[in-house]
Amino acid sequence: MNSQSTSSEAQAEAAAPKGFLRRAWESDIAWSFRHSPVAIVSAVVFLVLVLGAVFAPLLAPYNPFDPSTLNLMDGFTVPMGQGLGSGELYWLGTDDQGRDIFSTILYGLRISLFIGLMAVLFAAVLGVTLGLIAGYFGGWIEAVIMRVADVQITFPSILIAMLIFGIARGLTPPELRDQMAIWVLIVSIGLSDWVYFARTVRSSTIVEAQKEYVHAARLIGRKPGAILRKHLLPNVMGPVLVIATIYLALAIIAEATLSFLGVGAPPTKPSLGTLIRIGQDYLFSGEWWILLFPSLTLLALALSVNLLGDWLRDVLNPKLR
Repeated sequence: MNSQSTSSEAQAEAAAPKGFLRRAWESDIAWSFRHSPVAIVSAVVFLVLVLGAVFAPLLAPYNPFDPSTLNLMDGFTVPMGQGLGSGELYWLGTDDQGRDIFSTILYGLRISLFIGLMAVLFAAVLGVTLGLIAGYFGGWIEAVIMRVADVQITFPSILIAMLIFGIARGLTPPELRDQMAIWVLIVSIGLSDWVYFARTVRSSTIVEAQKEYVHAARLIGRKPGAILRKHLLPNVMGPVLVIATIYLALAIIAEATLSFLGVGAPPTKPSLGTLIRIGQDYLFSGEWWILLFPSLTLLALALSVNLLGDWLRDVLNPKLR
């Protein structure tokens, strides 16, 4: 009797619907993540950097962008050294203005991550929209969009971003340039990367548009906008997520490159690229820490995001399962 009741309870538990968390834990993606040390380490590094950026005002010992807190006598303090002016201990040293390197990295991370995320979001929205339109309607609309994409893809993205940034900055009033520099940078990087989203989504849309559920939606009188939004868009988002993850790292590197060249984030809101440019000026005079620590942070951020993108691409690729 007890064995029968036990077996019936086990059958009832097996037949009971699983909760969302349990289904997510038992999914193929979660299983692959748990068995991939590279993905786990990359996720931990990325999460630590993101949390450090989000909670920078709470974690940073000093506000590096508040001129009233700076002491020029603390400039060029070595890591784990005490400033000559204030006597404060600086874990990673200070730069030429006496700013704490650890604090500037946390605040610089906020700007680099914000620019990278917003640039990828802008590129994804623009590229997915144009890719859906080109793949669904075809004809001269597809020809125009794809020829523009083909022309743009022949040029390096960083050159296109520099060109767009220069034009937009020239059109911006001088008194608003520093305030609008971040948004101009986001638009510049986004417009240089939309092509890759558009080409991928166009190919997926052409395949999906020939399937029965799309033909059925047309037969019942659904408008093209509703078909694109409710039927095609959800079925082409898999490759988009992979591309967005990979291009997040490229967008962060592009922002750092532009800022390193002096055409990116303003000096009042320095990103990791700006900090690297400042450190490069003092590398050969012996103040190596000003360049080293922001560079290592940028390397860890870009590498962790890139490795996560590679792992996600392999997981979502049905040929590798």
